Amino acid sequence: MGPKSIIGLAGALIVILVVSSSVYIIPETHRGVLLRFGELVETNVQPGLHFKVPVIDQVRQFDVRVLTMDLPARQYLTVEKKPLDVDSYIAWQISDVDTFYRATGGNEFSAQSLLASRIDNGLRNEFGVRTMHEVVSGQRDELMHALRDQVNETSVSEFGIRVLDIRIKAIELPQQVSENVYRRMATEREKLAQEFRSRGREAAEGIRADADRQRAVILAEAFAKSEQLRGEGDGEAARIYADAYTRNEAFYSFYRSLTAYQKAFAGKDDLLVIDSDSDFLKFLKDPRGSAN
Repeated sequence: MGPKSIIGLAGALIVILVVSSSVYIIPETHRGVLLRFGELVETNVQPGLHFKVPVIDQVRQFDVRVLTMDLPARQYLTVEKKPLDVDSYIAWQISDVDTFYRATGGNEFSAQSLLASRIDNGLRNEFGVRTMHEVVSGQRDELMHALRDQVNETSVSEFGIRVLDIRIKAIELPQQVSENVYRRMATEREKLAQEFRSRGREAAEGIRADADRQRAVILAEAFAKSEQLRGEGDGEAARIYADAYTRNEAFYSFYRSLTAYQKAFAGKDDLLVIDSDSDFLKFLKDPRGSAN
């Protein structure tokens, strides 16, 4: 390869390097600014192929898509001076590249820090005029919309950033407050349990007393019924005995005598002395004669 060829090749390489360093591309999802010796000469460079002066010009590109940022958990006081730990996030987007670059120097972390500071102050103010119930459930959406509109109004004009949404991910009581609430709830539950147990004992005693009363009533009624049946049985037995007595008075008299003897001489050592001329012996010899 001759000297001319080498010079030609070197010239071609130089041309390629100059052209490549003079051309830059902005993606569809980004916007750019053009700096010359560090001074801003062109802002909001649109997507596409662009040219710059090599070495002298510098291009900065910024993502204009919707970005999200988790905010650090903070503690805020409600209007009742009750502390709440709040965890939130923000959705934001660069709306004006020129304002964004001038306000933040093109530093995304600086932009996030500015937004976090504004939102922190906004949340502190919004929580300070609402009760715990309102910020937890009643006016939570209203609070977020009001804060978003407030922060967005200033961030667009001052930072070139549009705030699309601010959301609270979680609201929790501080650990010490949670423990106090838990102890108070446990005490209230124990008190309620004691009340229920007391009511249960009273109900059990009432049921037991009613059962005892019903038992006494049933036993009394059963005793009265048994006495009535026993009286009716005794009356019927007396009637039967009287009827039998009228049919054969001699036999009935004899039967009663035998029964009396049986009861009187129940022991083995009992003796009976009978006169040979007694009616009893005569009856035993001739029951029919005695009956006559």
